[in-house]
Amino acid sequence: MFCRISLRSIVLLWLLIPICCRAAPPSSAPPSSDQNRDAQSRGDQLVADYFRAETLAIGEHCLSDIATLEDWTERRESYRSQLLEMLGLDPLPDRTPLNAVITGTVSHEELIVERIHFQSMPGLYVTANLYRPVTQTERLPAILYVCGHGGVKKDGVSLGNKTLYQHHGAWFARHGYVCLTIDTIQLGEIEGIHHGTYREGMWWWNSRGYTPAGVEAWNCVRALDYLQSREEVDGERLGMTGRSGGGAYTWWTAAIDERIKVAVPVAGITNLKNHVIDGCVEGHCDCMFMVNTYRWDYPMVAALVAPRPLLISNTDKDPIFPLDGVIDVHAKVRRIYELYGAGDNLGLQITEGPHKDTQELQVHAFRWFNRFLRQSDELLWSPATPYFEQEQLKVLESIPEDQRVTTIHETFVPAVSADASPTNREELNAQGRQWITSLREKTFRGWPEFDGPAVGKLTREAEGDGLTLRVMEFVSQEPFALEIFLLDRDSPSTHRRVVRVLRQSDWESLLPAMAFLFPTEFAGTPPDEEMGTILRSSLDEGSLALVMPRGIGPTQWSGDEKRLVQIRRRFMLLGQSLAGMQVFDVARALQVLQTTSGLKDEVLELSATGEAAVWTMYASLFASPVRSIYLDSLPATHRDAPDLLNVSRIVELSQIALLAASQVDSFRITDGDGLRRQFWQTLQQENSLTGELIEVSPPLTGD
Repeated sequence: MFCRISLRSIVLLWLLIPICCRAAPPSSAPPSSDQNRDAQSRGDQLVADYFRAETLAIGEHCLSDIATLEDWTERRESYRSQLLEMLGLDPLPDRTPLNAVITGTVSHEELIVERIHFQSMPGLYVTANLYRPVTQTERLPAILYVCGHGGVKKDGVSLGNKTLYQHHGAWFARHGYVCLTIDTIQLGEIEGIHHGTYREGMWWWNSRGYTPAGVEAWNCVRALDYLQSREEVDGERLGMTGRSGGGAYTWWTAAIDERIKVAVPVAGITNLKNHVIDGCVEGHCDCMFMVNTYRWDYPMVAALVAPRPLLISNTDKDPIFPLDGVIDVHAKVRRIYELYGAGDNLGLQITEGPHKDTQELQVHAFRWFNRFLRQSDELLWSPATPYFEQEQLKVLESIPEDQRVTTIHETFVPAVSADASPTNREELNAQGRQWITSLREKTFRGWPEFDGPAVGKLTREAEGDGLTLRVMEFVSQEPFALEIFLLDRDSPSTHRRVVRVLRQSDWESLLPAMAFLFPTEFAGTPPDEEMGTILRSSLDEGSLALVMPRGIGPTQWSGDEKRLVQIRRRFMLLGQSLAGMQVFDVARALQVLQTTSGLKDEVLELSATGEAAVWTMYASLFASPVRSIYLDSLPATHRDAPDLLNVSRIVELSQIALLAASQVDSFRITDGDGLRRQFWQTLQQENSLTGELIEVSPPLTGD
């Protein structure tokens, strides 16, 4: 077996970064404010340029290859399946009994309102109000109204956002419709979560492939089931509308469920450019977005409604659904309607005003439904008016003990189990090939192609105290030109090179050591002699390469925690994740080291800590050969790791570690109790799988 990590040089290197990190107080500034500001300024421009280029490329591609109706109809079902998957609805949940309950009624001289709850799946309660006319002689067309983000609370108790939008249901009932107005999971009577990545730090939602948009869409599908079960309803004449969040849910539901014959999404859609480049994503919670695995722009969603009647409705001064994006969506989907010869079924309504439920928006929506569901062009003489005290529309006396609304994000999209791991090398190889294929299709689909070997270019060189620093630049993905720092003894005695993949905190901890060894190169950074000496000693028996993916070190972008969150959210809208693209950068850096003249014959040993350990382990699967991997503080599961799209539906972190370990001579994990414990148990049970390849340190006891 290749030499172990117990070698003095590797031990010193291993200890270097933890010592430096402990030495810096939590509130201290980075070592060089000037260098940090320069790097952040460059990083801000790079990430802005990147988002612009990626977004515009997706937008230009959207529907561009559809030339004929046959082109569209041949692909339509495939696109619908992709949307279901991106909503977490593939496979669709079972249509379990709705167990609908009417808890009471309230009436007006023209209409009756029923207070209802049903379960879209066991324990997933949907609270709703059903509006119907007092007098009815035939089955009527029905409208599903989905509410936007308008919370209503009295004395700390949620009455549901359905009570804020009651005037819509009342208008429909007064004009010959049945209308079911349903609460959303976040602002309903049972308050769930829409803000997992936006506010709650639940980045594992991306790893699970979960979005509350999927739950809202499923609740709407089951609401249609409920409407069709009512004797008052003509189940063949169903329409759907809502504004803001409700507009978005109207898009999802109309796209996946053709029982919606007429749709009017109000202020619920715009294009990817508005969200990513113009920053509208920052005004929206997670329920507004699918997990964009297949890298769609939003006209794709709209096109799935064709050729059914669709009115795209918005105001002209809406800051979170800007006018230019709404018009772009309409223009692109109009091509699809024209291919069907159904141009009259697509409408665009733009009224003056902000992001608000205005009367002008309401009037056109009401007339659109009359036109296509009642074949009526009558003028409207009465406005939409609320008739009831909001408390009168509350459904539940108390929260059901078996409710799952508040925890539905935990189970709606099931995660893969790590229990059934391969039991021998042959099984691992076969399973590993399947994992890699699925990861490329579902997790790393947003990667550019590996267009031949990455080429490194030497940009500068420095010498100090018997050491040589070479800085090599390579383009991982436009516009990210990344740097690799190569540290060597003047007369290296071996061709071993430890590749240390750095987090931002690692980079900031190493800077004082680098400033001591190469003061000219790192002018402005206070040097640290002790750390410099340790770093120099670590090179006694080998060489060192410092790898920094995008967003780290020289390409770091600036911002407070809120801005950094919104940058991470933008990656998901592009069908990527920040961590996923950092994995790509590390893999490309390894390619540079393996193919650059003067470096390609070196033996590579990978080393990383924490989130960088995750990037490194995945990168090793796509860039071989690597001789050894040493990982510190590796998370126990993907739930605790940096987000990688859909990965928890494919493979668990311990299984990827087994696969990575099978491809190297030496694999070591330290200070990662959760994952080490899983490894230790696996090794005890499946010794034939790995033999002596995996080492855990320190040893576990009591297992």
